Amino acid sequence: MNIVLLSGGSGKRLWPLSNDIRSKQFIKIFKQEDGSYESMVQRVYHQIKKVDAEATVTIATSKTQVSAIHNQLGEDVGISVEPCRRDTFPAIALATAYLVDIMKVSPEESVVVCPVDPYVEEDYFEALKQLSIQADKGEANLVLMGIEPTYPSEKYGYIIPVSSDQTSMVATFKEKPTMEVAKEYIAQGALWNGGVFAYKLKYVMEIAHKLIDFTDYHDLFAKYATLPKISFDYAVVEKEDKIQVQRFAGQWKDLGTWNTLTEAMKDSVIGKGVLNDNCSNVHIVNEMDVPVLAMGLHDVVISASPEGILVSDKEQSSYIKPFVDKFEQQIMFAEKSWGSFRVLDVEAGSMTIKVTLNEGHSMNYHNHKHRNEVWIVISGEGRTVIDGVEQSVKVGDVVTMPAGCCHTVMAQTELKLIEVQIGKDISVQDKEKVER
Repeated sequence: MNIVLLSGGSGKRLWPLSNDIRSKQFIKIFKQEDGSYESMVQRVYHQIKKVDAEATVTIATSKTQVSAIHNQLGEDVGISVEPCRRDTFPAIALATAYLVDIMKVSPEESVVVCPVDPYVEEDYFEALKQLSIQADKGEANLVLMGIEPTYPSEKYGYIIPVSSDQTSMVATFKEKPTMEVAKEYIAQGALWNGGVFAYKLKYVMEIAHKLIDFTDYHDLFAKYATLPKISFDYAVVEKEDKIQVQRFAGQWKDLGTWNTLTEAMKDSVIGKGVLNDNCSNVHIVNEMDVPVLAMGLHDVVISASPEGILVSDKEQSSYIKPFVDKFEQQIMFAEKSWGSFRVLDVEAGSMTIKVTLNEGHSMNYHNHKHRNEVWIVISGEGRTVIDGVEQSVKVGDVVTMPAGCCHTVMAQTELKLIEVQIGKDISVQDKEKVER
């Protein structure tokens, strides 16, 4: 089975844990059997591999998410990187070309496209396999998954099938309705449109070549910034007559808000937190190293990170985005392909960061024009390269790097550093990668 997982968005509805570079799918909130926590993208990826160990998984995403994907899923997962945002049709066309030209998948094979972040069980991925098998038959150019609605929702579009069969031709599509209209749709046998569909690779490649002048994946990637922003629905679905839908009646949740996310949490508290006996339906998610105490609260979510603290009625938590959009703040935590960093302190002329490098990983060899840096090793062992000179480092060592000098560090074990940046102009743009 070939699967493309669409991974986008900044996920501000799950602030303060999500931000412009850490979307909701990377928040580790789902408890595993060993007591550790995994993220949405890890959960979905592991579920796919459990159902189909040979599945070809490609994640279509933006440049800002690549490091977090490698950090959480390793280096082997396929990634189709959008150079810039151009809506769903260019993203899906690029991922399709990636499969054909880079992964060398036959254009005759089918692919399933779905969001990276649904909360589902393994029967969902068994249904994706059936969706792929149906697309292989060629009875329709597109095969959609239609989710059996459990209530009249205003959040989803609806698919109206021709019949009540497990696989049916599609009669029409309906946009997100009001509650009353949703009830009418459901009475007609309508299904939720969860944005899941399958097609033969050659089908989308043919449409892409009609709409875009390109030769192969590399050419399409080079021209990507010039492409018009256009949705897959507008470019493909609305113009296609031969569309089928397959019903899915298993668990399917969109965990896009704190209210829905906490419903899927096994524990009421993640991180340091205490609820007294007078609390009911209260959840704490705390990424800080200080305790949170909640007393006598009901239907509340409390979330704390270095970027802020949210205390909200669960229903009201759906409406936080306009408030978060007004915040202008330093990114305080990020996962990178080599590990992660957390900002500890920001002052005029300095910034202090805790850096964690995973064993066997290293930073890019780079320099900064406008700031000096100091590394203090607080855990582990590694090797630094400063202007071409390599040396070992261990706990207690201090490494000083003046502005302009090229440097990197390699972790022989998990390595933790305190990095102090000093300068009048401290900026993420002040970084130049250098070949060693």
